[in-house]
Amino acid sequence: MPQGKPAIVPDDGLTTRQRRTRPLLIVHTGPGKGKSTAAFGMALRAWNQGWPVGVFQFVKSAKWRIGEERALRVLGESGEGGPVTWHKMGEGWSWIQRPGSEEDHAADAREGWEQIKRDLAAETYRFYVLDEFTYPLKWGWLDVAEVVDTLAARPGVQHVVITGRDADPRLVEAADLVTEMGKIRHPMDAGQKGQKGIEW
Repeated sequence: MPQGKPAIVPDDGLTTRQRRTRPLLIVHTGPGKGKSTAAFGMALRAWNQGWPVGVFQFVKSAKWRIGEERALRVLGESGEGGPVTWHKMGEGWSWIQRPGSEEDHAADAREGWEQIKRDLAAETYRFYVLDEFTYPLKWGWLDVAEVVDTLAARPGVQHVVITGRDADPRLVEAADLVTEMGKIRHPMDAGQKGQKGIEW
């Protein structure tokens, strides 16, 4: 295990072990590629520790078959590591069963958030990936203050990773770890579409 030493040791009354094991709220934001990929890499680490993992995808299509989903599902069912549960549009929530109006999508986002709140209250998972969750916040479909308050008050030891561009400043302020992915160059800038093994 790395023996890095923090630059500051807060006077919070916690022991080093207590501070090391406290649950984290993590945000991956910015215009660059890799926000979800980094979150799924962390989910692999959580799976390896035997932690139950819950993935909640808010924007990506239910029809997309992304590599991380298949890998984590197979691992979750392997009997090794922790169980993995994957929620996305059209599975569990009625994302594609209703007409595609913005009002319907907003209602679906609220339904998804309500499920996350139930899971947090029940301590269903030890590690959560809320993929593309910044968008329902940005579009006003969910109340940012209520989300931040709920995440701050979550019981037990539940780590939460939120991905997506344009993270709300209140979410950034509440987070323990924030990474902003920058873009220097991307193949799409030259007209190249996504490809197997890179985007999915």
